[in-house]
Amino acid sequence: MDWKISHQSTEHLHDFEVDLRVQLKSTYQVAPASDLDSIPISLPNSQLARLAHSPVITSTILIAMLVPRDIGQWIEVGSNHMMLRHCCYWRNLEGHPITGRDETVVRVPTSQVFDEFALCDIMRRIGAGGRA
Repeated sequence: MDWKISHQSTEHLHDFEVDLRVQLKSTYQVAPASDLDSIPISLPNSQLARLAHSPVITSTILIAMLVPRDIGQWIEVGSNHMMLRHCCYWRNLEGHPITGRDETVVRVPTSQVFDEFALCDIMRRIGAGGRA
C-alpha cells in the first residue's frame, strides 16, 4: 500500500478513528480524454488478491491517474509548490475476481473522481460502518 489515511470524528459509529488504505497507480497507456468511461489498469494477480480481499476490516481503494508520457506535461515542482495537472479516479476492488493468468485488468470508472469531496464521502461511509 502506498498510503494509509486516518480520519477522526465523534460521529463515527464504532470507533473514533477510521482508516483507509490506498494503492496508487498511474498510466500513460491511455491518453487523457474527456470521453473515457473507465481507465484500464493491469495489476499483478498477487497485488489484486490483496486489494480484492473480502471481507475487510480496513477498506482499501485503488487510485488511478492518466498521465502524458512527458512528465513535464503533468507535474511541476518548484521550491514552494508541487502541481499535478491530471485527474485521479478511484475504485474499491473488494471482491474483484482474478481473471488473468499472471495479471488482471481492472477498470476504474472516470465517474469516480478522487478529490477532497470523494475522500470526505468515503471516510464518512467507512465511519458509518459501510465500505469505501
